[in-house]
Amino acid sequence: MKKLVAYITSGYPQKSFSIDLALALGESGVDTLELGVPFSDPVADGPLIEKANHKALELGFKFKDLLEISKEVAPHVDTLWMGYFNSFYQQDMDKLIPLARELGVNGLIIPDVPHEEALTYKNLFDTNNMANISFVAPTDTEARIKEIVSDAKKFIYMVAYTGITGSGTAEDLQPFLDSIKKYTPTPVYVGFGVNAKTAKAKVEGADGVIVGSAYIDILLKEQLTYSQKIKECSELSKILKNEINS
Repeated sequence: MKKLVAYITSGYPQKSFSIDLALALGESGVDTLELGVPFSDPVADGPLIEKANHKALELGFKFKDLLEISKEVAPHVDTLWMGYFNSFYQQDMDKLIPLARELGVNGLIIPDVPHEEALTYKNLFDTNNMANISFVAPTDTEARIKEIVSDAKKFIYMVAYTGITGSGTAEDLQPFLDSIKKYTPTPVYVGFGVNAKTAKAKVEGADGVIVGSAYIDILLKEQLTYSQKIKECSELSKILKNEINS
């Protein structure tokens, strides 16, 4: 069974909504939840996620909101924090990682930390049985791919193309996938540009998909009520899970 990872922006449009949505997604086929940490300059994300980040910050998101959401969600849904390094560094990594583990969070996704810098925190993550998700991109050489995936935990985040999330660029991923899988048994999940229309093609040869912008597009529809947003996101999850496993 191929896996579905869903990204949502924590605290948007409000903390209680994020909790309700996260729990609903867990019941609708989502295997792993990325709780996004709103940040002022989300450089790896496309316009939809950037907009949701800014709106969450304008509405007063604080890091403690992420902790409170995680406390309610992580015991029920496999949960990761996705954010930019400054957000975590400001909390003191030596204290934050054990706290995340205590809350039930299973790992972090930090797109702006290169592999070499991530190694600085390897012992901290390992000691707390937490994954620091590894990224591989089409621009990586064979030697670099081998190095990055050699000790990857949980899954490898395979960037489907060079660019930002949500842009939907089509590329032949099979040679790239083959170059990763020859060096590791760790599952490979495809991110960037994955939606209901592209999921089936993107997941070919991979072990799962990571979907963000398609969910955020629903959350940004101001004409929808909170319950309607949750319903649409839940339906999207069922469609995606069916597409990647049919």
